[in-house]
Amino acid sequence: MRVVYFTETFLPKIDGIVSIMCLLLDHLQTRGVPAMVVTAERGVREYDGAQVHGVPGLPAPFYPELHLTLPGPGTYRAMRAFAPTIVHLIHPSVTGMPGIYYARRLGVPLIASFHTNVMQMARYYHFGLIERLLTAYTRWTYNRADFTLATSRRMARELQSIGIRNVGLWRRGVDPAFFGSGVRTPAMRARLTDGHPDRVICLFVGRAAPEKRIELLREVVTNIPNTHVTVVGEGPHLAALREHFAGTRATFAGYLTGQDLADAYASADIFTFMSAVETFGMVVPEAMAAGLPVISTRVGGIDDVATHGADGFLIEREDVAGLVEYTRRLVEDPDRRLRMGARGKAAVQGLTWPVIMDELLDMYQMLVDGARPATVPPEDVREAADEDLLILER
Repeated sequence: MRVVYFTETFLPKIDGIVSIMCLLLDHLQTRGVPAMVVTAERGVREYDGAQVHGVPGLPAPFYPELHLTLPGPGTYRAMRAFAPTIVHLIHPSVTGMPGIYYARRLGVPLIASFHTNVMQMARYYHFGLIERLLTAYTRWTYNRADFTLATSRRMARELQSIGIRNVGLWRRGVDPAFFGSGVRTPAMRARLTDGHPDRVICLFVGRAAPEKRIELLREVVTNIPNTHVTVVGEGPHLAALREHFAGTRATFAGYLTGQDLADAYASADIFTFMSAVETFGMVVPEAMAAGLPVISTRVGGIDDVATHGADGFLIEREDVAGLVEYTRRLVEDPDRRLRMGARGKAAVQGLTWPVIMDELLDMYQMLVDGARPATVPPEDVREAADEDLLILER
């Protein structure tokens, strides 16, 4: 097997897609599968044995970290020399478009994976016309592929509801050993609370962006004594959040990585996640692997990993009262926090990245062999899509 990837974003940029790509390429190296990455030219020529084919591009308006590029004949010649047996488009928008044509010219199967729900984000920001255009473009693009991969069952059914065919599941994993390795220390608790380690820490980890709705966590510290909201992460909404939480029990800890991140998870008490738009929500299984009970909106793939009432509480996107009530229950019952955290930690032990990536390689092999991997059952597609629309329009 030999795989060519088209991706809009790659190293040295760091984001969720790049992290998944690196994990995947690392796994291909361990399995002896040659890979080639087609992406914007950023000076990277190789990653863990994979060839990186850079294509000149221009910074995207309003998002200069992302370079827009359109691979040309030179890319096709490089692909032909590489001789792939399958082509994988990582969320095709611009860079991946020629990949559709090149895969067909080479006569190899084409698979596309969905990573960013730009349609739902447009809906969330009330750009109805843009949403319709994005929906039509997404449907056309993904239906050019032989198979489409969604990150969760909820997301798969939303893609099916807009007319995308042959949708399967590329689950998301976690590193239980790493996120379970954190150490709960008074020093880290003091760092996460500006010197008040005795408070109950309600942790958020992720990008400080409007759709994450971190501002709703102010209701926790306003209504529940001895709680403290800690935000780990940075982003465009950070200044507004600092102003919103001014004078409350809140700490903005910045961007944490490595052992600091693992220790932050371990030193918190509850993981609170009120995001409105996700394709999966990777931070939730991370928090579960660290032994934290989770209070989360039902978005992305959260339903695939967390169980309401067992390892946390799952609420609808506008249920702020539920956020406060469930947080109060956990604040007032430390033993329940520990029980739920232990159940969550046990629940994600099998979601390791090697298992998840081997599932993907199995799907590659089926397509190469002329078979079709299993699709997500389409039952309740319309009901799920209508429910999402109603929630966002309230």
